[in-house]
Amino acid sequence: MKKHLLFSLLILSCSAVHAEPISLEYRGFYQRLKQVNKGNYQLVEVAFSVAKSTACKVIDGTISTEKESFPLTKTKDQRIFLPYDAQLKSDRALINLNVDGDASTCAIAMQVRAKNTKADYGQTELAQIQAEMDALLSQMQGFPMRYFASDIAGLNLEFDTKAVVNLNGKQIPVDGTYRLSREAIAAIESISFSQAPKVISPWTAQ
Repeated sequence: MKKHLLFSLLILSCSAVHAEPISLEYRGFYQRLKQVNKGNYQLVEVAFSVAKSTACKVIDGTISTEKESFPLTKTKDQRIFLPYDAQLKSDRALINLNVDGDASTCAIAMQVRAKNTKADYGQTELAQIQAEMDALLSQMQGFPMRYFASDIAGLNLEFDTKAVVNLNGKQIPVDGTYRLSREAIAAIESISFSQAPKVISPWTAQ
């Protein structure tokens, strides 16, 4: 149930917009950022990004009100960084993205992920990341669905290139994504990686 609800909740489609630039209301993003801020999560965050494709390449972007306009920071992976600002919400700010390609193919996704990644972890820290993801995703379900939501199955560790996971003294070659189940996290004695994961995100498989 959680997997279906997660993706239906977190994808903001731009298919109705055919002209450049794409413009989206800041209000919806603010509500998600508010949930994270209120929860005071130490190790997890939400990240907004435009799905990468040859048909939708982000050139630049701004966040604007009737009186002001500010540039948006983006990464090569098309992640965009949005401020948590109640005044922007009150001023009915818009997020404006200039894209090279067909704007009707663009979509902005929100992903829950670890704030930072590193090459080695203790069991306690990974368990806390898992617990904070459980709590944040449950909060995002909204009433009354959060009371029926399942916990995540574990963690996805995504690597840019081939990597090696050293888990409890065993070396495991990885090409792409390595999954740690809840049971595996609970049983960790030691874990490290040949390189820091690019992203640590919830594994929502049933």
